[in-house]
Amino acid sequence: MVRSPRVSEILASLSGGGGDRAVQPDRLCQECAAAVAVSGVALALMTADGPSGGIVAATDGAAKQMEELQFALGEGPCVDASRSGRPVLQPDILATAVGRWPAFGPGVLAAGIRAIFAFPLRVGAIRLGVLDLYRDTPGGLSAEELLDALAFADAATVVLLHLQHQADAGGAQPMLAGAFDDRAEVHQATGMITIQLNVSLANALVRLRAHAYATERPIGEIAADVVNRRLRFDHSDAGSSRQDPG
Repeated sequence: MVRSPRVSEILASLSGGGGDRAVQPDRLCQECAAAVAVSGVALALMTADGPSGGIVAATDGAAKQMEELQFALGEGPCVDASRSGRPVLQPDILATAVGRWPAFGPGVLAAGIRAIFAFPLRVGAIRLGVLDLYRDTPGGLSAEELLDALAFADAATVVLLHLQHQADAGGAQPMLAGAFDDRAEVHQATGMITIQLNVSLANALVRLRAHAYATERPIGEIAADVVNRRLRFDHSDAGSSRQDPG
């Protein structure tokens, strides 16, 4: 990856002061929000199948909520950005969200978000994550803001690669390790639902996401209930039943 002077400047700021490198994702999101003048920023992990549920960092509750909603539904700007490998710029969510994302649209509007800018983080064909910028007012990014957002996306890619390298070397960073732990539990729950319903992994994940959406709970909580045998999926009208783990 060829680093522009702006990317190098961002990375130098994140690592300055001798602070713990584990706090870099949080600082990156905070500095991005300030530089680009947006309401919130989130950094999330992605896979070839879409969002993994691993939120590495977020500036506030609304940004985190939007990442969780996109993972639960399997649709939204971050999903489109990761799959296409191109930024998804939505300066007026009120005008476009419901038509483009029928399930995600009402949720994002209810949260008061009015503009979203999603930037894919990739190395070649390998999907690493997405940097999502949120505004509570409509309006596009200026030319300078767009260039800055792209620089922060490149810096976020470097940060994720660094943290992954540290984890592979046996020094797992808490934020990245926690994000991968969340994804692992969802995958484990998906495998259990596959057995319970005798369906494919893809269909099992759809059922898990649908249940999270219907009950208005984070998909990680639903996955934890399945893994700990507090919840079992079935073919009844309700679609699931609560279990006594004891």
